[in-house]
Amino acid sequence: MEEIQYHSTVQADGKRRWLYPLVRKDKFYTYRSLLGYSLLAFLFVAPFVKIKGNQLLLINIIERKFIIFGQVIWPQDFFIFVLASLLALISIVLFTIAFGRVFCGWVCPQTIFLELVFRRIEIWIEGEPAARKKLDESPWTAEKIWKKSLKHGLYILISFLIANTFLAYVIGSDELIKIMTSPPQDHLVGFISIWLFTFTFYAVFSHVREIVCTVICPYGRLQGVLLDKNSLTVAYNYVRGEPRGKLKKGIDTETKGDCVDCNLCVAVCPTGIDIRQGTQLECVNCTACIDACNQVMDKINKPRNLIGYYSEEMIKTNKKPEFSFRMKAYSFVILVMVGVIAYFIWNQKNVDVIVLRAGGTLYQEQQDGYISNLYNGEFVNKTTKPVKVDIEGVDKNVKIKWIQPVDSLARESSKKGTFFLLMPKNKINQAKNVIKLRVLENGQETYEIKTNFLGPVSRKIKK
Repeated sequence: MEEIQYHSTVQADGKRRWLYPLVRKDKFYTYRSLLGYSLLAFLFVAPFVKIKGNQLLLINIIERKFIIFGQVIWPQDFFIFVLASLLALISIVLFTIAFGRVFCGWVCPQTIFLELVFRRIEIWIEGEPAARKKLDESPWTAEKIWKKSLKHGLYILISFLIANTFLAYVIGSDELIKIMTSPPQDHLVGFISIWLFTFTFYAVFSHVREIVCTVICPYGRLQGVLLDKNSLTVAYNYVRGEPRGKLKKGIDTETKGDCVDCNLCVAVCPTGIDIRQGTQLECVNCTACIDACNQVMDKINKPRNLIGYYSEEMIKTNKKPEFSFRMKAYSFVILVMVGVIAYFIWNQKNVDVIVLRAGGTLYQEQQDGYISNLYNGEFVNKTTKPVKVDIEGVDKNVKIKWIQPVDSLARESSKKGTFFLLMPKNKINQAKNVIKLRVLENGQETYEIKTNFLGPVSRKIKK
């Protein structure tokens, strides 16, 4: 009778199978730890780092205010945010096509927090997998109550820190500090939000865990659509490993593959799969199975990388992993998009000025021989300091007469102004003219803008 295969975290009776993955430290474990702790340090520090008075990163959806590396992204610059979102989407698609689910195993906050923080606390308090499983199945004793209380108490504390950090990215670190240092009744919504996020993170990392990756997150299901035979993923080299079998003295090993069927690759997997069954949507490319298998290969004097980064084509043709043309092309596209976004971010204007002719108006003839046009202007200060702003004509013949002056702008504010542009009638030679204006910031010229100017034109009647 054919054996029925069940989900990696579901037992035959439909109940959840709780996972107790082993930890085996080798090359990839070291690389992932270094990257993971670097990202964690950045995550917790970034909201409190200021550049020219601006938070390093801020994603305030409520007030439609975004800050990327100290540069404020206003609604007028929303195209930058759209470009960044497209970059993220394209990067996920291209990286998955070329490198599989590498984001999940190496960069995803869910994986980093679970494996490098919460899982390590669990190991430190409750011990190795066998000890943890025995403790869970044992009756409630003083020792079990103490260990579980200590573990979950630390989980809540860390979840509280994560929740505060998360809110610092949403509402700003200054506002977060106000909430933390003021009585709860003064910031009731913020106080409730902190604890709501705290218990959400606690539930995810204490109970839901790998189900986020295997069931909730839609990214895993994209693999079946995006991967092909040339995608580089964590894979088992079945050509070299099969037929698998235990090492036994006196038995010819020449007819066997290199896999000794130790099941360590299954024991270390954080999602509970058997990588030898092929590419599966539950695989997060964390490389834990590679490290475990390599240690076994070292012990039995076999070449490393029975499990490694392979594509299906590499396994069949016995080719070594290589940075193919397709991977180079996808990486180039992503780098170009990053460069474009970086260019727009770093070349933003401190003061943004938009000048438009007043709708439904024509030119006016003045008594002193000038022609005037009425304009509306919007002046936006994107900096964290007050700014004096003014405009003047590049052409000395162009004069400005303010009706509603702007003068100065408070930090991160905007004003609307109304003014006339005047030009000598004898200098106008066509009905529609382009006029250049200088934008002055604290008396210093920053850049030029253009606007249309309407005027009368004398036409000669042809005979």
